[in-house]
Amino acid sequence: MKHGSPQSPGGWETALAGTLAHTATIARVAAVAATVLLLAACAPRPPKDDFPDDAFPEPEALVVNDGSIYRAGNDIPLFENATARRVGDVVTIHLVESTAASKSSSTTTSKKTSISLPSPTIIGKPVTINGNNIFQTDINGANAFDGKGDSAQSNQLTGDVTVVVVKKLQNGLLQVRGQKWIAINQGKEYVRIQGYIRPIDIQPDNSIESTKVANASISYGGKGAVANASAPGLLARFFNSKWMPF
Repeated sequence: MKHGSPQSPGGWETALAGTLAHTATIARVAAVAATVLLLAACAPRPPKDDFPDDAFPEPEALVVNDGSIYRAGNDIPLFENATARRVGDVVTIHLVESTAASKSSSTTTSKKTSISLPSPTIIGKPVTINGNNIFQTDINGANAFDGKGDSAQSNQLTGDVTVVVVKKLQNGLLQVRGQKWIAINQGKEYVRIQGYIRPIDIQPDNSIESTKVANASISYGGKGAVANASAPGLLARFFNSKWMPF
């Protein structure tokens, strides 16, 4: 029998050592893969851009005869303010949003139950065993509930955003849409707004308050290192979701 063969004691030790080393390598690889997957799960999900910067539709070109003094579509009003009235015009929206809401609820309930059954008597004497009234019964029960909840929320947004008229409805309403991006250090902040406005509400300086924008959709957010650091990862969102039973 040769030295180092599987049949010899040294051969078994060598084979066992090789198996243990191979198992340890597999365990390290599995640990590294699990760590990578865990870090990927904890990484914040990049925000979805639901407000792409699409170009607004250009108004249709009017067919005019060259050489005429008056050309439709190129007129300049002399007795009215130069405010947004056509597709492609711009208008400044003053953000003056301020909301506050509060809610409070309180509930109190109580219930008491009492039952008393005296011991029956036979020939003027109570039924007892060793001096104890075996048929006498007293039942008392009580329960109470006291609940209270309070909720409060407030939001405030101020600033100016210049938007573009993207559509003019038949009734005269103007659909506006626009956004503003501001790059600060390692992140970018944005303000987006879209909705419908009335030309009569536009001020002489071609501005309008956000409180007069119908069906308004206003959003404020950001992208970058700060926004990613403040967003929970996939694993954290799972444990905070409604499907988590604990």
